[in-house]
Amino acid sequence: MNNNAPLAERLRPKNLKDYVSQSHLVGENGALTQHIKQGLIPSMIFWGPPGTGKTTLANIIATASGRPFYTLSAISSGVKDIREVIDKAKQSGGLFTTKNPILFIDEIHRFSKSQQDSLLQAVEKGWITLIGATTENPSFEVISALLSRCQVYILNAFNKIDLETLLQRAIETDIHISQKKVILKETNALLKLSGGDARKLLNVFELLVNSFKTDTIEITDKVVLDNIQNNTVRYDKAGEQHYDIISACIKSIRGSDPNAAVYWLARMIEGGEDVKFIARRLLISASEDIGNANPTALVIANNTFQAVTQIGYPESRIILSQCVTYLACSPKSNAAYMAIGNAQQLVKQTGDLGVPLDLRNAPTKLMKELGYGSNYKYAHHYENNFATQEFLPDGIKNTKLYDPGQNPRENAHREFLKQRWKDKYNY
Repeated sequence: MNNNAPLAERLRPKNLKDYVSQSHLVGENGALTQHIKQGLIPSMIFWGPPGTGKTTLANIIATASGRPFYTLSAISSGVKDIREVIDKAKQSGGLFTTKNPILFIDEIHRFSKSQQDSLLQAVEKGWITLIGATTENPSFEVISALLSRCQVYILNAFNKIDLETLLQRAIETDIHISQKKVILKETNALLKLSGGDARKLLNVFELLVNSFKTDTIEITDKVVLDNIQNNTVRYDKAGEQHYDIISACIKSIRGSDPNAAVYWLARMIEGGEDVKFIARRLLISASEDIGNANPTALVIANNTFQAVTQIGYPESRIILSQCVTYLACSPKSNAAYMAIGNAQQLVKQTGDLGVPLDLRNAPTKLMKELGYGSNYKYAHHYENNFATQEFLPDGIKNTKLYDPGQNPRENAHREFLKQRWKDKYNY
């Protein structure tokens, strides 16, 4: 171990016993526990926020299963590097043993389609076991052919207990930190700065401890804020403020402030943030925060996503700016967002209620004889294309889930619904 490496690297666990968090994967009944014990490792993708132990877990799996371990970073590697590793894997016996080598690819979402394509045969033939790590949704960033050959495991941000455990481990066991008397009186400020990122937490903690010349150090929230907060203003596209800045941008859009929204957009652009990541969040905001108050917002956001995907930087900054300022200046409504949330909650509470017979499809004679679809009223056969009937299951009749927002477009929705459902729903 390099004693001059950052604290997070010095404390990186070597086995599952020392691994903190992710019990749903590597706990006693974890999804990966038996695979690791038996050495039967499938190709997989770890998806989770920065600093949640994706790289560490890949290393532990390789060590525990006794397999050769190769690692590439999608930032600096290309197809040539992938082929070289695959050739090494084949030569090491991947064709003739269940202990085929593991290839770990960090930030696999940054690989292009052609780079991901170059992995397909090796994964399918079993020449390598692929472990990819990503902070982005693999459904969007990993090609479907590769995704279908891998298991996807989600790693969660560390909770308070996990992070405090890491701090105590540093105080008690680290070769440098343990030489001082560190008294950890308060942790809220440290945890807040870390954002659930264990790597950031440990490296900030080391920076804090090293800022003191005394051997006895008392850590309080005030000490942390006075010494560290002003030094953490840079945008880190690798993850440290990756979520905070986009959150500020979206909240500025939601708050109808185009000035703040475009400022946070500029912070991301100057930090080199992935253009598709920004555009995807704008797409979500267009539906979640604007919705039916201005349906055109979703069209513009979708066109923005398509355009920036084709164009890239630097010109994409103009398109993103147009979208951000348009969304910020649009009327707002979260009625559609709330409606699906209400509906999902109702489904969880009431379970799988039967579809009313009137609404069921009747493709066979038996189904027709049983009454499937018998009393269904085809709306277009009635005046104003509407006929009063029940569309919800019996157990939840008359439940209102969608409540239009207070804006011109959705006020029109409300009036429409009042006219149609005045005796059923309270609009």
